[in-house]
Amino acid sequence: VQLQASGGGLVQPGGTLRLSCAASGNILRFNAMGWYRQAPGNQRELVASITGDGNTNYVDSVKGRFAISGDIAKNTVYLQMNSLKPEDTAVYYCKAQIYNLHYWGQGTQVTVSS
Repeated sequence: VQLQASGGGLVQPGGTLRLSCAASGNILRFNAMGWYRQAPGNQRELVASITGDGNTNYVDSVKGRFAISGDIAKNTVYLQMNSLKPEDTAVYYCKAQIYNLHYWGQGTQVTVSS
């Protein structure tokens, strides 16, 4: 399983970004996919996840601002990030899970700064 994350960058507070995680093969084979982030000095934390039947989950700090979705035809999971805040600055990673197997993509840097 290969996961290719993209879409990070530098954005001003209040701005938007959309991260993409392209998987090698059908994403429906995964039990769940998710986006994690890690800021300097912090532990990696789950930001948002989506299961194969479409259930989503978000960390409290991004609820109402971020949205995770999947495009089965493109084997891609997205993280739409709106109303970005400086505290959202981190390296964002996507992850796919098949039962007890976890696969990580490379990180993509998101920097929110004026």
